Amino acid sequence: MTVALHPSIDNGIKQGSGNFGGGTLVCKCTDHPVKVGIKGDVAHNHACGCTKCWKPQGATFSVVAVVPRQNVTVLENGDKLQIVDPSAVIQRHACKACGTHMYGRIENKNHPFYGLDFIHPELFQEQGSQAPQFAAFVSSVIESGVKPEQMAGIRSRLKEIGLEPYDCLSPALMDAIATHVAKAKAA
Repeated sequence: MTVALHPSIDNGIKQGSGNFGGGTLVCKCTDHPVKVGIKGDVAHNHACGCTKCWKPQGATFSVVAVVPRQNVTVLENGDKLQIVDPSAVIQRHACKACGTHMYGRIENKNHPFYGLDFIHPELFQEQGSQAPQFAAFVSSVIESGVKPEQMAGIRSRLKEIGLEPYDCLSPALMDAIATHVAKAKAA
């Protein structure tokens, strides 16, 4: 039995073009969709099992990446955006009509990821953005209803398609967080 993870990765990882110049994210509305322009390619693209990230209907994981916040511009129907949870570290801006998360922004200037916005590359109208590189917060899918006995199959499937599963972020991102904290302590 094949484990369903997310529609954009269930049939294997589609590699990016290596020269993606950006594009337009579009929500799921058929009438007056929210459109967000992204300059440049994404970074740290990954499957995420956390319970806060937006997932398409039936998906176990989200697929999320980051871009510099200055590379994000609301192009159309920004009046339809609202912050999902104002108390969350990542202020997720979602379409009020369809619920699609268009971008997430960290406003705390002391946070290690301040300056990066979180987006869902599957929403690009264009093809060629960086492919997912790893899977994060894998065990968190249990919190969203996955049975613990399914986890071995999920981790096996992630590895099969080329995504190393982590129960936190990737080692490179965890190192970046630790470096940020160490520099802040030294200051």
